[in-house]
Amino acid sequence: MQGKAMIHPTAVISRGAEIGPECEIGPYCVIGEHVKLGPRCRLHSHVVIGGHTTLGAENEIYPFASIGLKTQDLKWKGGLTRTEIGDRNTIRECVTIHSATGDGEATVIGSRNNILAGSHIGHNATIGNGIIVSMAGLAGHVTIEDFALVGGLSAVHQFVRIGKMAMIGGCSKVMQDVLPFILTDGNPAVARGVNKVGLDRNGVSSDAQFALRQAFKILCRQGLTTPNALAKIKQEVPSLPEVAHLLSFVQSSQRGFCG
Repeated sequence: MQGKAMIHPTAVISRGAEIGPECEIGPYCVIGEHVKLGPRCRLHSHVVIGGHTTLGAENEIYPFASIGLKTQDLKWKGGLTRTEIGDRNTIRECVTIHSATGDGEATVIGSRNNILAGSHIGHNATIGNGIIVSMAGLAGHVTIEDFALVGGLSAVHQFVRIGKMAMIGGCSKVMQDVLPFILTDGNPAVARGVNKVGLDRNGVSSDAQFALRQAFKILCRQGLTTPNALAKIKQEVPSLPEVAHLLSFVQSSQRGFCG
């Protein structure tokens, strides 16, 4: 079961746990019966992983992180719930990631994410790839699209969606969806402008950035109703993939968006 894994003698590994090859499990870690670790995961020390939790390859988890334990949701009625984590994530000190609430449901985290110290990811969250969560609190059912950044000490309300390449400034109170490609900040959070630094880092073209600025001004600065703003964007802004994604995100919003 353990293969070539290096396991410190003080670690507590349940018999049913599956530990992939070349994993490193440090002092005083506790691994539950239904946990599966992919190859080359590294748990520094004092890490607790419980529940029906699966991690992919090359995840690095720092001391006092707690992953896959029972949801805090008072609606929990029992059943089998899961936590599913992809590859090459960094999960820093004192991070908490909870399992889902309903029988058969899962909290899902993708790959190459950087979950910084003290962050909380609540039940039924769906986290994409290449995301940074910086000492922030994500409530249940939050969805984050790829390459977004959640700033330090921010709080994100239940069922909020955070769009692709969005950035949330530190200490923000986020109660509605966060537009993709946009910098959002404040208490309550409001859209400030295009997230140029994030777009540059992710190789978004200058033409697409210009189109997104046009779309942002129409959507958030001209006092139009959302349907009228969307119609105007379709008429006046080049139909690029980034603009199409922004329009689709707004049209599918159930909570409204930070405007």
